Amino acid sequence: MSTTAPTVDEATAERLAEALRCVTISRDDPADTDDAEFTRLAAHLERCFPLVHEHLKLETFGHSRLYRWVGAEDGTAAILLAHLDVVPVDDEQRWTHPPFAGVVDDEFIWGRGAIDDKSRAMAILEGVESALAAGVRPRQTVFVAFGHDEEVFGDAGAVRMARRLRELDVRADLLLDEGGVITQGVADGVDRPIATIMVGEKGYATVRLSVSATGGHSSMPGRRTAVGRLARAVSRVQEHPFPLRMTPVTADMLARIRVFMSEPRRTALGFAKVAGPAILRVLALRPQTEAMVRTTTAPTVIAGGVKANVLPQRAEALINFRILPGDSVDGVLEHCRRVIKDREVSLELVGMSSEPSAPRSPGPWFETLAELAREVMPGIGVTSGLVPGATDSRHYDELADTRCNFAPVVLTAADLDRIHGTDERISRANYARLIDFNRRLIDRLAVER
Repeated sequence: MSTTAPTVDEATAERLAEALRCVTISRDDPADTDDAEFTRLAAHLERCFPLVHEHLKLETFGHSRLYRWVGAEDGTAAILLAHLDVVPVDDEQRWTHPPFAGVVDDEFIWGRGAIDDKSRAMAILEGVESALAAGVRPRQTVFVAFGHDEEVFGDAGAVRMARRLRELDVRADLLLDEGGVITQGVADGVDRPIATIMVGEKGYATVRLSVSATGGHSSMPGRRTAVGRLARAVSRVQEHPFPLRMTPVTADMLARIRVFMSEPRRTALGFAKVAGPAILRVLALRPQTEAMVRTTTAPTVIAGGVKANVLPQRAEALINFRILPGDSVDGVLEHCRRVIKDREVSLELVGMSSEPSAPRSPGPWFETLAELAREVMPGIGVTSGLVPGATDSRHYDELADTRCNFAPVVLTAADLDRIHGTDERISRANYARLIDFNRRLIDRLAVER
């Protein structure tokens, strides 16, 4: 068997690089979005993939794009999701190459969106274009949906496209989106790369804590200032986390990954039913694994006061929660009220909230995706999991029998830090795997030629 890493040719790499040069940043205020950059990206897609835009039906929702590839038979085989927007860059000077330069070298394609998530959008189009050139047609209809505001929760893009699919009475066999990857050296006690095909995602809620007070001169403070009362409330929420809990998805994930672990971990996980509490405590030792077994609590913003010698009249803080299946948005608010125990602290949800995915076991397409992942990356292990963050797929969740979040890119812990961070990039080898995976998936969806 050849050990040569896959790669992409210059033309393919350049098509992705040009997409990365489009500064399609999502902003909290839509008025701050640079529409011209999204228009530029749309023109690039239409220029690079002429067969896609000749044979697939396209509807646009703002800058979001919903393609319909009509199948030979009734029904819907798949909904393939990706997003075209990216997050802003904090410190451009720390980047090896400018984040929107789209630099291509012998090993990597550099730029914001290289992993999250323009590479997936481009790889899907590369796969469809190649299939069309080969005369492939899906057995049942395939939808491809590219959102333009996933990074700000998808209200103008994914929400509208999902609504359109409901109007069409779509019920797909497979929904596939971003989320899981193949990790190398991330799981303790595992000596091979592990593909984590996510089968759902956690919920999301941000709670604002606010305190109002009379104010006055700092030389005559009361027993507790607005800032002090708020700080105490934030501390109590953080010091009273949600309980650890084993969900069916996490139990399935551990059972699947156990066979790839070295001893004594393999044996220990074999007694998961009786040693559950001990396993939960071990998972809670690391933030990456703690997120799998509890609703997480993250104070992220705190503000109050105007001057050192002035008592603050108002102070507020934001606490972000990622909600484990079995908990709820309302339960997060109730938890905060219960642990703060202070009627002077007001609580309210702010921004977007979403409930966690409904519990489900991996569907029949899970095993097909696992097989395809092993084809493009031989020797890997495969397990299931939950996306800890929010993706566009939550808006489509009930539209498919099997919901998976996965891309066959191989990432180390350092690579994971590049997502939304400095020096985001994708290797030519990973991009080749991504295109290969999507083409193989399309062939599985196709009628006999």
